[in-house]
Amino acid sequence: MNDHTAHGHADHSAHAGHGAHGGHGAHGGHGGHGAHAGHGAAQAGGLAVSEHGYTLELDSTVLAAGPQPIGFRITGPDGRTVTAFTPEHEKELHFIAVRRDTAGFQHVHPVRDDRGHWSVGLTLEPGDWRFFADFHPAGHGGTMTLGADAAVAGAYDPRPLPEATGAARTGGYEVALDGALLPGEASALTLTVSRDGRPVTDLEPYLAAYGHLVALRVGDLGYLHVHPEGEPGDGVTAPGPEIAFMAVAPSAGTYRLFLDFQHEGVVRTAEFTVRTTEKAPEAAPELHGEHHAHHAHH
Repeated sequence: MNDHTAHGHADHSAHAGHGAHGGHGAHGGHGGHGAHAGHGAAQAGGLAVSEHGYTLELDSTVLAAGPQPIGFRITGPDGRTVTAFTPEHEKELHFIAVRRDTAGFQHVHPVRDDRGHWSVGLTLEPGDWRFFADFHPAGHGGTMTLGADAAVAGAYDPRPLPEATGAARTGGYEVALDGALLPGEASALTLTVSRDGRPVTDLEPYLAAYGHLVALRVGDLGYLHVHPEGEPGDGVTAPGPEIAFMAVAPSAGTYRLFLDFQHEGVVRTAEFTVRTTEKAPEAAPELHGEHHAHHAHH
């Protein structure tokens, strides 16, 4: 894989009011998740090329297949190219490329020149691609994710969606996924990394986290931030084998999860297909009883 990134999203006490931001608040701090209930109103990001006056402009939306540089810029509400960004987890901008059939996932770090033009190298197979730019413009209230389509020329060989499974393999590592995605509700996901049947207990910090998880909704590629619990060096978060996350699915459906983790100096990506599950009907009997009591009273 190319260069990957990890958002160490931790302190999300300000997320409750950012439904229009694709579920992002100000990601500056690290700590607890005091207002995770607010994630229930979160929406998938990356569905629009322009938001809050900011626009993602690709140099070209028709590309050749194979390794190549990709260029783009972000324009602001004043129509000018944005040149000032607030770094989030050690990077000014995080860029994700994925084909519409969810193949070819790449999470990379572009380089910006003084004029605000970004460039990054990608390897692209023929087909329809979606590019995401995740960034925090200086002076804006938080991060946002914009998305744009590009067509890569050549014979397109679409791949079927991988089966839903709780296990993935990548480069000699096995990753197990525990937990469920709930529509409209935050839930815990735990990913456990092992190699040759032995737990990996010396994961390396990568951009302020032991792991970074991106979730994309199958069908429209709605982009979700998933937030790691704790951070390296906080005195409580172990460097594996478990990496804990909080996630919320804005709707029922099928999602693709991509976990980046670093071990022995190499960043690897484990991929999963996950279907949302219904919320547990624990309150149903009580609500049913209240319903009858209400009618009996009348």
